Amino acid sequence: MQTTGYMNEILKELSKAPDLVGDRSAEQLTNRIMEAGKIFTAGAGRSGLMAKSFTMRMMHMGLDAYVVGETVTPNLEEGDLLIISTGSGETKSLVPMAEKAKELGATVAAVTIKPDSTIGKLADIVVELPGSPKHESGEERATIQPMGSLFEQTLLLFYDAVILRYMDKKGLTSDTMFGRHANLE
Repeated sequence: MQTTGYMNEILKELSKAPDLVGDRSAEQLTNRIMEAGKIFTAGAGRSGLMAKSFTMRMMHMGLDAYVVGETVTPNLEEGDLLIISTGSGETKSLVPMAEKAKELGATVAAVTIKPDSTIGKLADIVVELPGSPKHESGEERATIQPMGSLFEQTLLLFYDAVILRYMDKKGLTSDTMFGRHANLE
């Protein structure tokens, strides 16, 4: 198969993703973002990169949003929201974050393939996305793509959809958001 053929296969997989995501949990997450004091995101590897891009867009909307582990990230407090992006829901560096956030009285949201995972069970809001964890292989895989690629791509699209839903609810436009875009270039 040629490269563009693989692109078509990836797009076919992604086109099925919206039907596999629960509207109720997606709406819960959007509503909780609207209510949160501060919003924190966490993830490892490529899932972490998707979380960072989501955090950037939330900043563009004027939200108090931070990536866990960055030097400018403030403390998490009661009433805040921690959104964890994790395919497996078992990432060793993320489990203690969920536990600590719960201990501090924050809401924990998990965006994951595995709602029955450790992080999924700790979370107040669970959004299940399609994909296969990076360690699955063979017949159990739900994708032709390697490792967690389908989940990570769907994660980016899902987060962009949450941004659009928030914009719709708040009456924001791309122009109002662009005013918060970096302009030091």
